Amino acid sequence: MTTVVDGLGLGRGAGEMAVERALAELRAGRGMRVAANGTAVLVIGAEAFDAGTAAALTAAGARDARLVLPAPRLLKLGAPRAQAGSVSLPTLDVERVAALALRVEARVDAPVAPANAFDHAALELLGLALVLPAAVVCVVPEAAVAGLLAVDAADVMAYRAGQVARLAIVGRAPVPLEGAPETEFVVFRGGEGLRDQVAIVVGRPDLSAPVAVRLHSACLTGDLFGSLKCDCGDQLRDSVRRMAEGEGGILLYLDQEGRGNGISNKMRAYALQAQGYDTYDADAALGFDLDQRRFDFAAEMLRQLGAKAVRVFTNNPQKIAALKAAGLDVVSDQRVLGRPTAENVRYLASKRDRAGHYIDFDALAARAPD
Repeated sequence: MTTVVDGLGLGRGAGEMAVERALAELRAGRGMRVAANGTAVLVIGAEAFDAGTAAALTAAGARDARLVLPAPRLLKLGAPRAQAGSVSLPTLDVERVAALALRVEARVDAPVAPANAFDHAALELLGLALVLPAAVVCVVPEAAVAGLLAVDAADVMAYRAGQVARLAIVGRAPVPLEGAPETEFVVFRGGEGLRDQVAIVVGRPDLSAPVAVRLHSACLTGDLFGSLKCDCGDQLRDSVRRMAEGEGGILLYLDQEGRGNGISNKMRAYALQAQGYDTYDADAALGFDLDQRRFDFAAEMLRQLGAKAVRVFTNNPQKIAALKAAGLDVVSDQRVLGRPTAENVRYLASKRDRAGHYIDFDALAARAPD
């Protein structure tokens, strides 16, 4: 991989920088090119595909257009597949794209082709950009797209692993908290797209012994606003309290809103939940698997802080397995329970029954308000 030495990207891989620029383009609703084996396609996020874009592509001579969709969305459309696939777009029909990408009542209206390397890279970019996982992909004459950013498909697929390798501490300071006055916030850059991650070191944990640890995915609605739809805020505050009252610990506050789907897609899923979908069915209707999160970079954060053996506060078996797979010694796992409410009981039951979370409803009932 070429290394950029221009005073701005010293030591940065050119491919990595191209991926980061591509993410910014997609989040801004603009198209960019994905290249592989000497050819390239144009990629536009389906949520940004409008009449003006369709007209411009048609005028430019776009061909071989298709809508790329992940397997959960294809299942919702009535075309079950184990992997992502694409539906041909003989004409760049904005309404058809919107229906197939987002409308819950839509059904597939054409044969589904297997996704190729371009398609998988397009979906990976959209996932990293935290936008809807549906892409309009087409071939456009070189003269019409010569000024657009191009990124190599192989660089896209290697990006997440590279971010873990580049994870680094960029700031730290004491931040006393209510009930935990001896607390330090440590900010890491890297690990998950263009986002920062935070480790909250509570007390003075003995890093030579197993350390109490929680991997907590950010939840704006629950952590900050006290949403009744989840138990996230309770879990966050209970973990910090237990660490402060015990021998200290490390809480990783990870920027993984909506199980890694992003806040906009989380709100789309909430709208579907208001129509009767459970949390996982709502995500699947949007094209997401049960859980988009990765925790390899969380293990690296813990290593950089000096933790080798951990006692994990979690109900999620995926987090336990990820820390073990990353080489940390998980000596125990302990439950973290919030308060059940009329609004979150179905959510908690879905996590237990569909994702295997360790949730004891008898224990939850004991925490319910009178």
